[in-house]
Amino acid sequence: MIIGQIKNGIVLDHITAGMGMELYNKLGLGSLACQVALIKNAESKKMGRKDIIKIDEAIDIDLDALGYIDESITVNIIKDGKLFKRKHLEVPERVVNILKCKNPRCITTTEQELPHIFKLTNREKKVYRCIYCESKGN
Repeated sequence: MIIGQIKNGIVLDHITAGMGMELYNKLGLGSLACQVALIKNAESKKMGRKDIIKIDEAIDIDLDALGYIDESITVNIIKDGKLFKRKHLEVPERVVNILKCKNPRCITTTEQELPHIFKLTNREKKVYRCIYCESKGN
């Protein structure tokens, strides 16, 4: 299988195998006018199997959302056909509008213009809680 090199864009590497399609959908990559390649179950010396997404355009990506979904992802920024910058993700301390509070008594239920903000309360178990009502995020 041959997938061409990109000139300017982003390569999301080291995605946990099977998570590529979820990222594709969450990032809204299907609505882009540029070329996007999703490679599933690629062989990896580090991970055994991994997914890769190549985007042939420089777009804004919410790194906190990526880190929340899969902190093992490496973000490679490509300029003029060469690696310009590499970012390794971590579990973010807080996420905005990625999780939605399910508590019917939370202020975000009645004040719908408020952002849904969750803070990390347990790094090991990746537990987030709503900053308004302390409900656990899913």
